[in-house]
Amino acid sequence: MSCDIYKTESFARTLEVLEKDEKEWVNKIVSKLKENPETGKPLRFPWFKEKKFKRKRLYFLVYDELNKILFVAFGNKKDQQKIIDSVTRNLDAYKKLAENL
Repeated sequence: MSCDIYKTESFARTLEVLEKDEKEWVNKIVSKLKENPETGKPLRFPWFKEKKFKRKRLYFLVYDELNKILFVAFGNKKDQQKIIDSVTRNLDAYKKLAENL
């Protein structure tokens, strides 16, 4: 199953300022996720996942019914709880965004 990959505007801005090795890693994850959306560690829900890169985390939402993956955040381990809380507070907005992409 191949999924379409999308980014939120805030994630796209974050991606622009990442280090070269971080950008390359994100691109590799995009390729992996297109073919296997089951990749990643579930957070609270089976469709809210993260992947680790050194001391940072990449956060994304998997919408099986839409055949889409939405990248929502990239941050340090110390910011993990803030990011998770923010994403869970905005799940409805992310779902609407994914439906309209």
